[in-house]
Amino acid sequence: MTYTLVTANRNYSSWSLRPWLLMKALGIAFEDRVEPFAAAENYEAFRAFSPTGQVPVLFDGERTVWDSLGITLYLAERNPGVWPEDEAARAWAMCAVAEMHGGFGALRAERTMNVGVRVDANPPSPRLERDVARLAELWSEGLSRFGGPWLAGERFSAVDAFYAPVAFRVRTYGIDVGAARAAWVETILAHPAMLDWEAQALAETWRDPDHEIELAECGGVTADYRAQG
Repeated sequence: MTYTLVTANRNYSSWSLRPWLLMKALGIAFEDRVEPFAAAENYEAFRAFSPTGQVPVLFDGERTVWDSLGITLYLAERNPGVWPEDEAARAWAMCAVAEMHGGFGALRAERTMNVGVRVDANPPSPRLERDVARLAELWSEGLSRFGGPWLAGERFSAVDAFYAPVAFRVRTYGIDVGAARAAWVETILAHPAMLDWEAQALAETWRDPDHEIELAECGGVTADYRAQG
């Protein structure tokens, strides 16, 4: 039986990108179902298929699995390659995934994901500066300890999928992560699955007002490559 993965707008939904990219990159077959942010408040509409009123959600037959981390853990029990084979790399990757899932609040708030634009960003807050410094530290550790080109070694794994939305943010806002980390950003942005996601994002014509307001609060848009409706 094929999985069904429910995700939202390609431009905005960083949480959707994580399991979508993971499954695409590892060749885990799934039906791709998009439920866009179509209203100012999507909770009740999304509750029709999601226990939390949020995406992503994975359906495996009659079973519903929600939350990007929950989906990743579920897939890891049933599919190879989600985590690195090396025990040390696997432990590091699990911790890094948990840190991204529960942290980096300033990065999310001040540098919201929007794939199809480029932004002259407002000055960062001290909290955002700390987030970026921690991000650089974390990526440097993974790349140096496990040899790259991926964050936990020579193969793409869940930790790359969880930080992939940050790669889009680095490009959108011109975030300085240093040369070594920028090489990983370029590697993940060039992955065929990421290019597929980006192409879908650029083809989207719908806009969610709240996400667009959040974008405006992050800085001034200098280029918009999204299709116009």
